[in-house]
Amino acid sequence: MTRAEREEQERVLHGLRRHGALIAARFQLRPVAIEAERPNVKRRYGVCYADGTIRIRLRHARTGRLLKYSSLIDTLCHELAHLRHFNHGQRFQAFYRRVLGHARDTGIYRPDLRRRASRSVLETASRAEPRSREPAPALPVQLELF
Repeated sequence: MTRAEREEQERVLHGLRRHGALIAARFQLRPVAIEAERPNVKRRYGVCYADGTIRIRLRHARTGRLLKYSSLIDTLCHELAHLRHFNHGQRFQAFYRRVLGHARDTGIYRPDLRRRASRSVLETASRAEPRSREPAPALPVQLELF
């Protein structure tokens, strides 16, 4: 991986942590860390551990290119929902839809946004500010660990 690719990956990870903190605060979830999945993991997009650590695969398994930011946010919402329901049952599915809906309503999750050559995914992520008029919730102290 080139230096530019590593820097872009770090910017994406920073955006995921920032947006993850906003979403987690809204639902009173307590992730310990949001990390990039190991490069050799090819079969899953994300994983949530019982200790609150979330790992997300940032790159396409075959091409090695960064995944679309909207796909990463979708995965992040899925893994955040596991902090409340550590299974894939009906209650998990309903909660995951609420979390993803909140991310969509606040402009964090924008699946229709297309990546342009002149603008990186990161710039798009940094512009995804909440559209709600409500003030952003205070972040729990534990979220400062990432």
